[in-house]
Amino acid sequence: MKLSIITVNLNNRDGLQKTIDSVICQTFRDFEWIVIDGGSIDGSKELIGQYADYFAYWVSEPDKGIYNAMNKGIKVAKGEYLQFLNSGDCLYKSTTLNDVFGGSPTGEIIYGDCAVRVTDTLLQEIRYKPVFSLKIFLDGSFNHQSSFIKRELFAEELYDETLRIVSDRKFFIRKAMEGKRFTHVNHIIATFDTNGISSTQEALLQKENDKVTSEEVPDCILEINRSLEDLQDALNDWQVKNIRELRGISPFFHKMVTINIKLMRLIAKIFYHRYE
Repeated sequence: MKLSIITVNLNNRDGLQKTIDSVICQTFRDFEWIVIDGGSIDGSKELIGQYADYFAYWVSEPDKGIYNAMNKGIKVAKGEYLQFLNSGDCLYKSTTLNDVFGGSPTGEIIYGDCAVRVTDTLLQEIRYKPVFSLKIFLDGSFNHQSSFIKRELFAEELYDETLRIVSDRKFFIRKAMEGKRFTHVNHIIATFDTNGISSTQEALLQKENDKVTSEEVPDCILEINRSLEDLQDALNDWQVKNIRELRGISPFFHKMVTINIKLMRLIAKIFYHRYE
């Protein structure tokens, strides 16, 4: 089996219905679907029962949070890749899964682009660079719902349940530092529900992001990133204007500055662009 889709839900019946509608219409069928409900009391359990024939496994019981629920799904999943599509999140179109797996992509983690629903009729696309870079995780992360993760990676570790929002980012950073292969597919995979916890609790999100960055990213990489950001910020500074003016006065000085910039770019390439 190629794919296990894991859907986590808690008292979001309407969102779950949208997710269900987006999955049952898929033209690609080589997947199983697992639904982990946290003991909802808003009719979600009854809705799950109506569509039970579509699910390889489902349960409705209290859990210890979203990553605890995801870990429950991981433990029963059988697919080669896992996708986490929570209630309210939708596959972009009926051919999405076929667009991804019809091309037989390789890599431990496959990730695509996503769309954020701004209004009922307006979607904002988020596109990622075609070449994977660790800098993605220094600036934030890519969309969890738009990624497909080899199940075998979770045999090494599950999601950290002490984190409420960014455990998936921590997982991705660890796998990047271990040298796992990330492959980008040029397709919008999912429409992201902005009513989730990661969109509504900004203070907690920032606190957890800072914690994960400091614990998981080596200081040398953070320092290089800061140096490059400082260099970029300085491009509009008056000192750089003076450097440009000095080009005509002192070609040697200009050449030394150019060499230093090229050296920093080379260092950045070594650290960031690890996958072609």
